[in-house]
Amino acid sequence: MQGTTPSPSQSDPIAPHDPEKAAFREAVRASAPAMPGIFAWGVVAGMAMMQSGLTLWQALGMTFIVFAGSAQLAALPLMAANAPAALVFLTGLVVNLRFVIFAASLGPHFAHLPWRQRLFYGYLNNDLMMGFFPQRFPAYTVAHTSGKVGYFAGVCYPNWLTWQAGSVAGILLASQVPASWGIGFAGTLALLAVMIPLVVNAAALGGVIVAGAVGVAAYGLPYKLGMLLALVSGMATASAIDLIRERKAQA
Repeated sequence: MQGTTPSPSQSDPIAPHDPEKAAFREAVRASAPAMPGIFAWGVVAGMAMMQSGLTLWQALGMTFIVFAGSAQLAALPLMAANAPAALVFLTGLVVNLRFVIFAASLGPHFAHLPWRQRLFYGYLNNDLMMGFFPQRFPAYTVAHTSGKVGYFAGVCYPNWLTWQAGSVAGILLASQVPASWGIGFAGTLALLAVMIPLVVNAAALGGVIVAGAVGVAAYGLPYKLGMLLALVSGMATASAIDLIRERKAQA
């Protein structure tokens, strides 16, 4: 019928603008500088798994199923030291507690999606996502869905592929790279390259400073418990600073 305005649902198949594709490309460009660090971190994690005594298939299973580098690196020294299983489990749980905070922050933006898709997104979620998404889509945009799925995919898919490629390379190369090459230190530098761009506010900076100081001070604790203590201290500090900032903003 002439003069009828097409509804938004009647999308033009040849329309040049697709908000999800545009958001995907934007997210890929934003997160691309961190990918070399993610790959190096994956290599270190892969090598650490093999050097901790895991078999090839155990290491591959851990990297594809767990997909949580910091928790893996925290748990591996405990596994190598034959620490109690409960302590290994508790360490991984505490290290990954931040994903509960991530989910609480990002979940409302994806509440319109089917639960299976949200569950899959929970598996793919990562630190980069939490660093970029709230800046691109602040909390007041929660009722608007356009571009969010594309942006999530643009950060998380390359991150997953890069991490797994690095982990598999580390697993396969573990017996070929001598310890004298200092790959572990390269992993530390890679983590710094990933972490520094994510320190975007006072809460993040406070958490990093406190976690670093506690980690150094508690280095001598058995079973690498200093790492666990540093993580808890850093998260508590960042949360406290966030709470103080919110109360000041509401006052």
